[in-house]
Amino acid sequence: MMSFPYSVGLSSSPLMRLRPAALLTGSLLLASCGLQKDIDVALPNYPAQLVVESYLENNRLPRVSVTESVPYLSAPDAELPKGVKVILTMPNGRRDTLAYAPAVNPNTNKGYTHTGRTRITARPGDTFRLEVYDTQGRRVTASATMPATVPLDNVEYKFNDLSGAQRKAYVLASFRDPAATVDFYRYQVHKRSVATDPEVEYTVEDRLSNGQPLSLGTSYQFSPNDTIFVTMYHLDRPYFQFLQSVDDARNANGNPFAQPSAIRSTVEGGIGIFTILNYQRQRIILK
Repeated sequence: MMSFPYSVGLSSSPLMRLRPAALLTGSLLLASCGLQKDIDVALPNYPAQLVVESYLENNRLPRVSVTESVPYLSAPDAELPKGVKVILTMPNGRRDTLAYAPAVNPNTNKGYTHTGRTRITARPGDTFRLEVYDTQGRRVTASATMPATVPLDNVEYKFNDLSGAQRKAYVLASFRDPAATVDFYRYQVHKRSVATDPEVEYTVEDRLSNGQPLSLGTSYQFSPNDTIFVTMYHLDRPYFQFLQSVDDARNANGNPFAQPSAIRSTVEGGIGIFTILNYQRQRIILK
């Protein structure tokens, strides 16, 4: 685990929240004898890899973040790789070379390095392909298909019977899981803005509830007059596995008793995620 490479870059995404939390020199303290022994841990060198993140959405400009991985204990230097070209292939076969224009999307607070000039049209079942390469000969490829739409049937909330500062509400989102497929979901609840970290976030699969009505909820944690955004993503399997692997890697990061966990990328030739988002979102004010 000491040699796990992590990425640095512009994006406030799952990959960017991995941070080193280990020391190059460990100490073994033998409390019973009052002895201490310093142990030097030799870390292998890893070649820098391209790290790609892209979350396409219907009727939005396509944006891609391309950064580089660095050794586990290196300083988080945000220098971007040079000479990177990004090509997005649409479902109809049209190829679009994205422009290099590093910026931060104010709607999501996510950084990106390359952007398209026209909004894309993405429908369930459409497949997009991505190619990223640089002057060093590194090449990353990926493809992703937009999942089917799963409508939200109802979003509701309920307050407890307490008063004052203890009066809190839970939030519940209900929908029907499709019976013909294996499905994966991501549930988020943001307060005030979706550009902030979610108050609630988790992923689930329909292994035990295939084809049944499902409800995803929270604890009693929201106050009267809170403005919240409830989002339910329908995920494909690769994106679901990527999110789980990021959580596992974050939990193992710096923990000497945890098993090392690698990121399950959805791209080939590098590290990262390429997916098409399909989600339902509702804004409600808790009265």
